[in-house]
Formats: sequence, structure tokens, C-alpha cells
Amino acid sequence: MRVLLTRLSALGDIVHTWPLAETLRRGRPDLELFWLVERPFLALVQGHPAVSGAIPVATRRWRRAPLATATRREVAATVRHLRSLGCDLAIDPQGLLKSAVWARLARVPARAGLAAEFRRERLGGSFYTFTVTPPSRAGHVVDINLALAAAAGLEPDPGAIPDGRFLLAGGSGPDPEPGSVVLLPATGGPGKAWPAESFATLGRELSGSGRPVVVAWGPGERTLADEIAARGGPGLTVAPPTTITELAHLLAGAALVVGGDTGTVHLSASLGVPTLGIFLATDPVRNGPRGLITAVVSAARSGSRRGRARTGAEGVVGVGEALAAAARLLARQGDNPVQ
Repeated sequence: MRVLLTRLSALGDIVHTWPLAETLRRGRPDLELFWLVERPFLALVQGHPAVSGAIPVATRRWRRAPLATATRREVAATVRHLRSLGCDLAIDPQGLLKSAVWARLARVPARAGLAAEFRRERLGGSFYTFTVTPPSRAGHVVDINLALAAAAGLEPDPGAIPDGRFLLAGGSGPDPEPGSVVLLPATGGPGKAWPAESFATLGRELSGSGRPVVVAWGPGERTLADEIAARGGPGLTVAPPTTITELAHLLAGAALVVGGDTGTVHLSASLGVPTLGIFLATDPVRNGPRGLITAVVSAARSGSRRGRARTGAEGVVGVGEALAAAARLLARQGDNPVQ
């Protein structure tokens, strides 16, 4: 049996889909899983032990010039490749038009997605041949995604933890000092970001207790990282540029990772690193980091609807609250110099 999985982006959403891939492969040993993914996130898919093949796309670039010769040539080549795979089933956890259309273009006969109340866009459902309704106990997005294993005749157990340790099998990355805390201050949207001054103050408190503090950053985030390090004082340093794989190595070497509502927080949790998420506008019940040692401090409302994680804020998160949560996480691993 060949299955096409269309989870194109983004980083955190891909991490939250790993347990579905693992469940499909474990439950159907004969299954070959092919994953369609945006090229910047290819490293999160192509080395995954449950994935037989990764097919990169560049839909963001293609949308900017849809009639360009290069765009039409690349799209046509992707469609031909997908059709050549001869997939029997397509599963679309993303629930968007841009993800659902690919299975139809690939001529996959059976195409499954989430029921309308669990999707962000209703229109994507017009490309499905059937839908799956997650059970009422599936409150976290990982468990909502897992429900789609029913499309392959499987009944997964909720509560799975994403496992990103496969990213550490090859390559290397920056090696933080022992006991380091890594800060991930950037987020993917307005209203989600904890203030730079709050991150700087938190970093200053942690470095004052003897912990090295590293501010990590991604594309377009260097200015923010520099600002936080400058405000936080000499105990804070800025990480070098990293690829996704290099970032995974950096996070894996940390004693604690603290970040906002960003995909790299979920990546950290998947590596087994103590991880603190600071959520200001996203329902942490649905989208909080899931890992072995995780915690959330939140000012966001709970009770997301229609597949949307954003619920809005109902308060603020103070530095003292975040520092106390960080201390508790460090204590859980028997290492707590934070007072």
C-alpha cells in the first residue's frame, strides 16, 4: 500500500505530524509513505524513519509567479512524479486548499482529510473522497492528526510524543556550554511574541545564576536576537546561523529551552530537552509543546474552534512566572541553580 501525506508546512505542524507517520508505518508494515513538503522543511521529513520518500515543493515561490515558465515546468514535473508513485491513499492533515489539491492532481483514488469542523478551510474538503472525525478525547493537535490513521484502517492511541531524535543521527551543530539555556524569542505571527525586554530580563536572571544563555534565531530574526542579547548583558550570546539540522543539535545540547509560540519550541520538545513555552494568543491545550519534560506559561484563552489554534489573550505573562516555571523544569532533571 502506498500513501501520500500532504503536510507541506510549517515547522511545528510537521513535528506534530510525525506521530501519524510513525503510526501508519508501524500499523501497516507493508505501507510505503511518501510525504509532500515545502522545500525549506525537507530536512524534517526526508530522514524520518517512517518516510519512504519526500517530495519537495515550492508553492510559496510558485504563487508569486504562477504563469512563469519555470513555475509551470516545476509544477508539471511534480505532478508527473506524484502520479508515477501510484499511491492508493492520500491523507491531508493540513486541511488547506493548497495541500488538498495535490492528491487530486496526483490522481490518488482515495483521499482523506479531517471533518469540516477540524479544518481551517472548508474548500479543501471538496478534494477529499471521505473525511475523518477525531474522537472527543483528541484535544491536542498531535492526537487530532493521529485520528487520520483511521483512513488506513488503524486505531491509534492518543498521547503520542513526537520524536525528532533522528535529526541528530547525521551532521553536527553548535555545541553549547554545559548547562546552557537557549532562548527562542521569535514567533510566526503578530500577537504571539513575548516582548524582547521580557526575554532579555529572563536571560539576565538565568545568566546571573551562572547559566550561559544563548539566543537562537532563524531567517529574518537576527536583529531581534541581537537586541535581546544586548539588553540582557554580557551573559547572553547570539547563536551562529544554523540549518534546521544544526539547530536541532544546538537545542539537544541545552539544559533548558525557553521560547514563544514557535515551531522550534516543538522541535526542542521532540528532542527530549526540557522545554518551556510562553503562549500569549494560542490555545496551549491544543498546541502546547508535547515532550518528556515540558511546561507552558500562558496568557491565552483555551477552547480553539474550526482547526484554528489562535484564541487571543486574556492576560499577560510576567518574567517572574516564566522564571519560576524554568526553575521547576530544571528541578525535574535534578539540576536547578535558579533561585
